[in-house]
Amino acid sequence: MDKSQASGKLIHSGDRRHVRRILAVSSGGGHWVELMRLIPAFEGHHTTFVTVDKAYQADVRGFDFYIVHDVTRWNKIRWLYTIVQLLKIVLMVRPHVVISTGALPGYFAVRIGKMFGCRTIWVDSLANVDELSMSGARIGKCADLWLTQWPHLAKPDGPEYAGQVI
Repeated sequence: MDKSQASGKLIHSGDRRHVRRILAVSSGGGHWVELMRLIPAFEGHHTTFVTVDKAYQADVRGFDFYIVHDVTRWNKIRWLYTIVQLLKIVLMVRPHVVISTGALPGYFAVRIGKMFGCRTIWVDSLANVDELSMSGARIGKCADLWLTQWPHLAKPDGPEYAGQVI
């Protein structure tokens, strides 16, 4: 199968699958590393990455890429600015799917995506071994697919365990 990459879209000749627009969002550090491990799952779809540090663009050359302000639960005033940035990105990209590995910018992206009818996926961080992350615990009922990377954190009403990305 011939592959070429153009503007963040992997195109496979002869592939008749419907190409989805995926918005992949994470904070920096380990959240970004885990999102990068999911890239093979995005193959064949138009993927746009959103994160908090311009330096990460080098990891996703050839893909659409946006920066938003990093926010935490401690700087609520800046939440509004990040939410507006994400809202603009969702309106421009018009994703079919929004996926996040955390933290707060990803939480907001999943909530905004859900408001616009996107399918949503939350993959809680591998670092949260004893309990779900604060964002992960709060986003669960909103996400269409809510995953933990630890089998002992899975529960019948969610999150589900489907393996680890690292």
